[in-house]
Amino acid sequence: MAERASESEMQVLSALWDEAPQTAADLTRRIGKINGWTQATVKTLLARLVQKGAVTAEADGRRYLYRPAIDRAEAVGEESQRFVDRLFGGRVSPLIAHLAEREALSDTDIAEIEALLRTLKS
Repeated sequence: MAERASESEMQVLSALWDEAPQTAADLTRRIGKINGWTQATVKTLLARLVQKGAVTAEADGRRYLYRPAIDRAEAVGEESQRFVDRLFGGRVSPLIAHLAEREALSDTDIAEIEALLRTLKS
């Protein structure tokens, strides 16, 4: 997905990753009410996601069935890279240092990072 999805668009996309296909009415029932969105709002978010190439729409009578056009891992990877690029100049180590300085890393987090680094080194 070349263009970044908004927080609201990511909620719609996440619901589609959990279960697809879905109609705008399905999504409104599933996540619209939680967020205070009408069906018109959900349709607007879907239209934006279709335009961005993140979701496909298939006519099914008088309604559309929506499916994700990108997988979750791809989207998470892209969003993570944008985050690291924007806030840490594309480098991961300053992010880890920042989290460590703020004591945001648990012992389990540290052990998992160490294991990952060992795997990457071998």
